[in-house]
Amino acid sequence: MSAPILRLEDVQAYYGESHVLQGVSLALAPGEVLSLLGRNGAGKTTTLKTVMGILRARDGSIKFAGTQIEKLAPYRIARLGIGYVPETRGIFQSLSVGENLTLAARSGIGRGTAWTLARVFDLFPRLRERRASGGGKLSGGEQQMLAIARALLTNPRLLILDEPTEGLAPVVVEEIEAVLGRLKAEGLSILLVEQNLGFALAFADRVAVLGKGRVRWVGSPAEFESAKEIRHRWLGL
Repeated sequence: MSAPILRLEDVQAYYGESHVLQGVSLALAPGEVLSLLGRNGAGKTTTLKTVMGILRARDGSIKFAGTQIEKLAPYRIARLGIGYVPETRGIFQSLSVGENLTLAARSGIGRGTAWTLARVFDLFPRLRERRASGGGKLSGGEQQMLAIARALLTNPRLLILDEPTEGLAPVVVEEIEAVLGRLKAEGLSILLVEQNLGFALAFADRVAVLGKGRVRWVGSPAEFESAKEIRHRWLGL
């Protein structure tokens, strides 16, 4: 694997006195898609929040594009080139689709062709149609599209997504899968947490299984399909 764009080494994180991440080590190569799998409470969302500085790592190292980030504020981490789509989506309900997107737009960080309003509207034609609609009036699928589009407008080098298909209709899941496949083809690095196993494996280069705050297994999707003991013990499959 080439020099990682993101590397976590022995990361320890707590909620109060609860030791949630217990020595998590992961690496993500430029242009790679890494899917994090695990049961509820395994530490997946906590890993993403710790990368983004929303939860401060108590110990360990997190490096993004050669910069140590474990002590940085979330806004500084984002400005380095990480786009984050939280499970809650976090859109501004009272603002229109266009206003949500315009607020997020930032240039000069990403690689290749910059993300603009025109590009995200080409990626998500439905958002163009709903441009004047308030965020609170969108369907769940449209809100997820808006959350992803907004993250792309920061022109990230790494896109982090937490449960992007949760609660969505199958037809919308297919649309988002196609979008992420296109982003992968364009060379964007993606770190994905997803309970939908088929979706998580569809375009992943590697899979990491978390259990009880530790990385229990890492390998390719093909290797994961054969890892019956790991799947049964840590995912209940």
